[in-house]
Amino acid sequence: MSLVQTAAVAQPDPVNLKARQRDAWSAGDYALIGSTLQIVGEELCEVLDLRAGQHVLDVAAGNGNVSLAAARRWCHVTSSDYVPALLARGEARAAANGLSIVFQEADAEALPFPDASFDVVVSSFGVMFTPDQDQAASEMLRVCRPGGKIGLANWTPQGFIGQIFKTLGQFIPPPPASVRSPLQWGTRERLAELFGGRITSLKAEPRNFVFRYHSPAHFIDVFKTYYGPMLKAFAALDEDKRSSLAAALRALIHRFNRADDGTMVVPGEYLEVVMVTK
Repeated sequence: MSLVQTAAVAQPDPVNLKARQRDAWSAGDYALIGSTLQIVGEELCEVLDLRAGQHVLDVAAGNGNVSLAAARRWCHVTSSDYVPALLARGEARAAANGLSIVFQEADAEALPFPDASFDVVVSSFGVMFTPDQDQAASEMLRVCRPGGKIGLANWTPQGFIGQIFKTLGQFIPPPPASVRSPLQWGTRERLAELFGGRITSLKAEPRNFVFRYHSPAHFIDVFKTYYGPMLKAFAALDEDKRSSLAAALRALIHRFNRADDGTMVVPGEYLEVVMVTK
């Protein structure tokens, strides 16, 4: 999910906000982009030291990167999201890989599962975009058993994706004052606020996912075509502002790009998080 869909909302009404979020994530084809992030799910499962037979819940799972990774490690996996189209893409991926996963539509702020019903609760670039951060954190804690683990992958404010959101914010209306930035989930300080009283340990390490595209122009074209929130942002602008936004994104990519052959090789920093619940 993205800051863009929250930024486009003119009022803090939670029902209105979630409807706009769902609309943004139903636009384009996020699964095409999400599948490129698969390595993050694999690495998150490794740092969590998953064990075969554990019950794992993937919250705001999108098209199921962490879900598939956990299922490959013989865990009992439930993959949840509030966008049915994304769950369907995850289900197709699981079937193609011969993996057994339960897919269930669910709001991260009101998970339809009993207390302490999972050994491990995970989210990769998903739960961080919920409007009510405290409620989403509380729900993850509620459904995780005492002594269980919560694993997260969250974009950082200073990283490439964080700076993309900052760039988009120069062209679209600001979010309601009551909506906290999703990028706060990419800081240890905010995680301590959200989870600190109900965990025994918090390990947060910066990692990089490397965006590899044919060129900066290719990256922009893919994201504005398939990444719903960016698609919506471009669609909301007139021709001149769309050109200005594209130019600003090209300048940002140039700042991060480590390739010198015309392609795009950009490290995107995220925070890899493992917490143990009380």
